[in-house]
Amino acid sequence: MAGDAARPEMTIAIEQALLACAGGDKSALKRIYEAESPRMVGVALRILKRRALAEEAVQDSFILIWRYAARFDPQRGSGLTWIYAILRNRSLSILRDEKRTETSDSPLAEDTPSEEDDPETVMAKLSDAKALQGCLEALPAQRRGMVLLAFVQGLTHGEIAGRLGMPLGTVKSWIRRSLITLKECLG
Repeated sequence: MAGDAARPEMTIAIEQALLACAGGDKSALKRIYEAESPRMVGVALRILKRRALAEEAVQDSFILIWRYAARFDPQRGSGLTWIYAILRNRSLSILRDEKRTETSDSPLAEDTPSEEDDPETVMAKLSDAKALQGCLEALPAQRRGMVLLAFVQGLTHGEIAGRLGMPLGTVKSWIRRSLITLKECLG
């Protein structure tokens, strides 16, 4: 990474922290997060164009950094390069996943749900789309509610987490997994 040469002391600190992570030192991961997460969000934002997705990519990257820190080899490259490669790969994976779940602009039924509708009213309005309704009903009630809050009422993941009193990462994961389940059900 071009910026590595401009920040030699940061590169050394990151590499030492990665080696500590490999040994199970959680505070080392926190040091990496505090030093690099703002810059990482910016990099992911340039790839993904949406802040929520960029934040998800950074969160996922730190999970992968923690999980695979033992695989980091300073002989093969710098710690910063390794971290940003993980971020780039995760961002591109999210971008591919988002493209796979894009939908057409045509409504599913004549009576399209509005933003003011609660999740149960939405289910009733989707009665003409039997396949989608059946797939939605197969989801656990809490996950179905999250999907409907996100895609019908237009709430952000953060707004849903706040409304339901759940961690943001859990909400993001559940919605993503629910969408994958819906896609498989409808496929």
